Amino acid sequence: MEEVILEQKDASDWIYKGEGAANLILGYTGSSPAFIGKVMRIQKSQRNGKTVVKGSRALTTHERLIWRENEELTASPNREIVEQLYVKHVMSPLLGPKHVDVGIRVHVTKEFLKSVEKNVTFHRPAWRVDSSQVDVNRDSVLILSDHSVFPNGNLKDEPCITVEIKPKCGFLPISRFIAEENAVKKTVVRFRMHQVLKLLNQEISEYSQYNPLELFSGSKEGIQKAIEALYATPQNNFRVFFNGSIVFGSLGGGTDSTTARVDQLLEVQKLDTHDIEGAIHAYYNITSQPCMVCRELSKDKLSCRYTSLHSITLDESLKIVKDYLIAATAKDCSLMISFRRKEDGLPSHNTVYLESTDQVFEYKVNFIDLDLKPLKKMEAYYELDKKIVSCYSQMLKTEHETEKVVRMNSNGSVRDQRYALEDSFLNCYTEDCTAFISVMHHTCTSLSCGFG
Repeated sequence: MEEVILEQKDASDWIYKGEGAANLILGYTGSSPAFIGKVMRIQKSQRNGKTVVKGSRALTTHERLIWRENEELTASPNREIVEQLYVKHVMSPLLGPKHVDVGIRVHVTKEFLKSVEKNVTFHRPAWRVDSSQVDVNRDSVLILSDHSVFPNGNLKDEPCITVEIKPKCGFLPISRFIAEENAVKKTVVRFRMHQVLKLLNQEISEYSQYNPLELFSGSKEGIQKAIEALYATPQNNFRVFFNGSIVFGSLGGGTDSTTARVDQLLEVQKLDTHDIEGAIHAYYNITSQPCMVCRELSKDKLSCRYTSLHSITLDESLKIVKDYLIAATAKDCSLMISFRRKEDGLPSHNTVYLESTDQVFEYKVNFIDLDLKPLKKMEAYYELDKKIVSCYSQMLKTEHETEKVVRMNSNGSVRDQRYALEDSFLNCYTEDCTAFISVMHHTCTSLSCGFG
């Protein structure tokens, strides 16, 4: 793309598509060939003046140690460029360049950003408007391909359906550094436990039956069950677009030769070999701070498992934390799966055949939201992990006590009273779309058969 500076007059060509905690996503409606089929990722700042993302500074001293193998990344002048280079040099090689869009940065004027802020305000959720705004002090934005449509597509083509899935962590940890009292982490998927805490904090209105292990299972039945659960309770894990426009979900928030994007994502997630209960000790080694975790543990719980982590070399500590942060990115990213009917029906590399309707669908898969996790969040990750396990364990304890009462009571079923218990403890707690589920099932099945 030629050197471009977006000015105030260009702001009307960009419309609101959605947003996350740190960025707004805008779609392009103008006529410039350079931007057709593109979206803009524009950073936000909090209403209190603090930037939602981690400031404009580049890497900290300790972060430069972790990412020292990439000189371009560590030499970057600001955090925005660091984020882009992280996707390019770290995540893209791991997940496959064909499925990762690094994007390009385009310069903008302050007047452009102010106009965008004014134009999109009435389209944003009220709670988002109350908490954040466009950061008008930036001098550039990130331009990416619009993964909710096919490249060079138009409305005259076959309709395009795109499903955005945030898979979350797809494996159960087996780290020996997980404390005995937290052993439930080895048998209950993190997403399920976190749902309990979110319900208790009223962050969600109902419990999701989605199980990431099923999506990553590679089995036909497991994938279908996962998609049905996401469809029933999408939360911020499932959205559907029709020709680039969202039609379902929240604004906020013969296939042996095909590529296993889901399997590849799982492999990157599994770089977390120590779990946060082990990685947090390596973090304190890097920062040369007294280990707050060891300080909190009583002498009888301070086993050699933890003390041994403080005897490893700096390089070993750096690798543990680096792998943990990369895995954290993979656990929090999203998949964009687009498909449309292929009229000629001729097979090609990126197609899937739907036997029930005798149709061939063309598809593409992209990873998005591959943000670099800041090193300073390690302590927050550890504290959140403790809260999730504690809340879930308390629910199990309460449930167990109620089951005892149920067995002594001849009235009512165990099932009914267990559901009533969850409603009480958490202070809360579709129509089946067969064609949609079938297409998604065949698409996801094609994603679980090898990487190439």
